[in-house]
Amino acid sequence: MTDRPDSEAFIQWFLNHNGTMDREAMGIADFPAAEGGRGAVALKDLPEGHVLFTIPRALTLSTRTSRLPELFGLEEWKRLKLHQGWAGLMLCMMWEAAQGKESRWAGYLDILPAAFDTPMFWNEEDLSELAGTSIVGKLGKEDAERDYDSKIKPAIAKRPELFAQGEVYYSLERYHTMGSRILSRSFTVEKRDGEEEEEDGANADNAKHAESENDSMDVDETPSKANDLEQEENEDEDEDNDEGEDDASDIAMVPMADMLNARFGTENAKLFHEKEVLKMTTTKPIRKGEQIWNTYGDLPNAELLRRYGHVDLLKLPDGREGNPGDVVELGADIVVDVVKETNGRSTSDALAERIDWWLEEGGDDVFEFDWDLDLPPAALSLVRLLLLPDNDWKKAQSKGKPPKPKADSDILLVLEKAIEKRQAQYPTAIQDDETRLQGELSLNARHATVVRLGEKRILQAVLNKIRSALEKDKAQGSAAKRKAKAQDDGKKRSKR
Repeated sequence: MTDRPDSEAFIQWFLNHNGTMDREAMGIADFPAAEGGRGAVALKDLPEGHVLFTIPRALTLSTRTSRLPELFGLEEWKRLKLHQGWAGLMLCMMWEAAQGKESRWAGYLDILPAAFDTPMFWNEEDLSELAGTSIVGKLGKEDAERDYDSKIKPAIAKRPELFAQGEVYYSLERYHTMGSRILSRSFTVEKRDGEEEEEDGANADNAKHAESENDSMDVDETPSKANDLEQEENEDEDEDNDEGEDDASDIAMVPMADMLNARFGTENAKLFHEKEVLKMTTTKPIRKGEQIWNTYGDLPNAELLRRYGHVDLLKLPDGREGNPGDVVELGADIVVDVVKETNGRSTSDALAERIDWWLEEGGDDVFEFDWDLDLPPAALSLVRLLLLPDNDWKKAQSKGKPPKPKADSDILLVLEKAIEKRQAQYPTAIQDDETRLQGELSLNARHATVVRLGEKRILQAVLNKIRSALEKDKAQGSAAKRKAKAQDDGKKRSKR
């Protein structure tokens, strides 16, 4: 494993901009594609708590640290809604790249990937391989392009002198590339509690910087790459963020930290937040030659593929390969359709009233199943709500409480049929996918097949569990009937 030439240039840029790095402890190396490709390697045995590198907060790239919003004019920046979602950061990154060597981040932008294996860039044939999964519906490519038309193009037209470096730097293709860089590599760097709001785009040398979510520990508990605080690059928010909503200016590109790869359950380093710097510190001993792993939350393969363009394959408890963090989604609309079909309920106002009430009370419209194989309480509660007699429904409505998530035979029958409907959305069966993976496939087709197979295995396992419970209920019901009949026969004989 050897450093690429551009890796050395990047390291020198990082050190020249007041970053620190223990070069005796860590290097940047090429790993097999299955292990993430280029990543960080331990150059010697490392103990827990060893600081690998530090990053000045001023060296993170965000709408707070780039000069563009200030040069553009903050009032006009906000009028075009560039302070909402990711559009502003994407424009900042395009502008910084257009500055070439004049940009503070030139040495960092040079090393970032220009091509991605994520479904955002797949052709229609490859995308068809994802049929049945939730990935395609989450790509948001059309919405992102609406953002480009409604925010980026007007901004460029408004200040042509700022964007005079050439159309290639501000093309739709470059916009998608910057969005994918943010999606796959960004971190959340929040302002400290009580810190005065800085003007977006304040000069990097003078900018105030954010503290971690957990001030008392000075540690980012979830330092994932655009993890829980991820905002879709196409998100079109309201005029101002409501209280409790994520601040788009918290999303930042963090040089060096994003060189670390991640894989399910392998984290051995974490990004800790201090007042002026971010520190990457080992969280367990690492042996010489091992990869240094960060985390992005033990995501399912569907999310890994959507965000980063790869999947995780590890040994599962049953001996097969897969991702222990896989989940599969079941839409509430499928549950509603089954209730209508199996209980003779039409699309009446009464049923629509229950659904509206469920959503108004904060009920889920998507239910997740994972390898725990537990039935989601919200799904059980919704089915019970839809099956309630009218009088019981009115009582639940008056109390403002959805029914308790109990699973009886009627509810299990609905969920059984709903899962069967969900399975039918995939174009292939489990055995088909298992056979395909034994043969030659393109990278995209292989990744899509792995995602499909993981989801279908969970659905089948949940379905088996439901059917087992229904069989048990049926057997208990038959036993109870036999007992009652025997008791009745006994009473008749005694009367004789």
